[in-house]
Amino acid sequence: MRKRSVLFGAAAAVMLMTAGCQSKYEKVDVPGTTAETVAQAGTDAAAQAGNDVAGQDAPDQTAGISEKKAERTTESAPTMETRDETVYVKATTLNLRVSPAPGTEVIAAPANGTALKRTGDNGTWSQVEYDGKTCYAASGYLTTEKPAETAAASGQNAEAGSSASASQGAGEVGLNMDWKYASMSKINSGKAVLYRSEAAARKNKVVCVNAGHGTKGGSSVKTQCHPDGTPKVTSGTTSAGSTTAVAVSGGMTFADGTPEAKVTLAMAKVLKDKLLARGYDVLMIRESDDVQLDNVARTVLANNLADCHVALHWDSTKSNKGAFYMSVPNVASYRAMEPVASHWQQHNALGESLVAGLKNAGVKIFSGGSMEMDLTQTSYSTVPSIDIELGDGGSDHSTATLDKLGTGLADGVDAYFGK
Repeated sequence: MRKRSVLFGAAAAVMLMTAGCQSKYEKVDVPGTTAETVAQAGTDAAAQAGNDVAGQDAPDQTAGISEKKAERTTESAPTMETRDETVYVKATTLNLRVSPAPGTEVIAAPANGTALKRTGDNGTWSQVEYDGKTCYAASGYLTTEKPAETAAASGQNAEAGSSASASQGAGEVGLNMDWKYASMSKINSGKAVLYRSEAAARKNKVVCVNAGHGTKGGSSVKTQCHPDGTPKVTSGTTSAGSTTAVAVSGGMTFADGTPEAKVTLAMAKVLKDKLLARGYDVLMIRESDDVQLDNVARTVLANNLADCHVALHWDSTKSNKGAFYMSVPNVASYRAMEPVASHWQQHNALGESLVAGLKNAGVKIFSGGSMEMDLTQTSYSTVPSIDIELGDGGSDHSTATLDKLGTGLADGVDAYFGK
């Protein structure tokens, strides 16, 4: 199969950088620094984020982002100098949104080379006309010269045919420290990778796939358990009553000696391919053995770039207990704390959908399929977010099993979004 490189503009706080790729993907060096997003005019928004993919000493939730994320930023429409010119998109998946801020509704994701009329510019943001609407786009991803590579890239994609990768391209995205809760992260120099699906029926949804663990030095750093500084209400890797937790735990070791972080990464890659084939864009938090992103940073990225957040884990026990999700504790004070108060029902609903998908795929389910756990991830999440435990240290993690798990998880995502 031919390898191909395509520029990729990240959704919500768009950031175009080197594409991290695996097998079918080829790394692409793309300019870009911190978050630059695109948006349709008219709406204020307000920034938000979080994530504690729990360690396993004890069992511990763009191309189209919901309007409900208006809490992520306080930035309003910028002042523009008048322009009257044609510009072209030079980064595929440049999303047009309702305001120049993360988390606002996506109006469209015009492809590389798309012509737009620019009516305003301030050096950072451009005001453009698209389908009769006034929108915003990051100026750095627009050019007055039509990209010469557009036609070639299109032809190459067509040549690849149905057997080609379901991802058009990839772009690295880093943590924007202006996002809500980002300042509470302690390890945040790493990059996640955002992929765009090339499936015929795109879902206009971004799924954050978070391979648990895999941050060197994460166990020696601590982050705040809750945004408001209150103590944990359940025990896990970190005991109840604690106000800080390890930034990223090292994870457990399977009975056969395999580190959990290695298996979660393999699982994430399987799930990524299945989701891309079904039309979902995918935000991969980790694609290597080490990504320098702590649990808060991972959740902040998911909050601002994705429509849901799925963190992959296996429990530390060795009894082959089956899969389950970490549900939001039924503790009044915890469920009253923001952002938990506004999102805990979504978290649990996503968990129920994922477990149902796994069960229907023939995966063994533990007990009732859930276990209450106060996680940093849940405590900071503003999108449907779940830690899914896909078994434990005694479970099989062969290629065939990971494929079955991937199918069940993808089915659960479909069910959650009603696809």
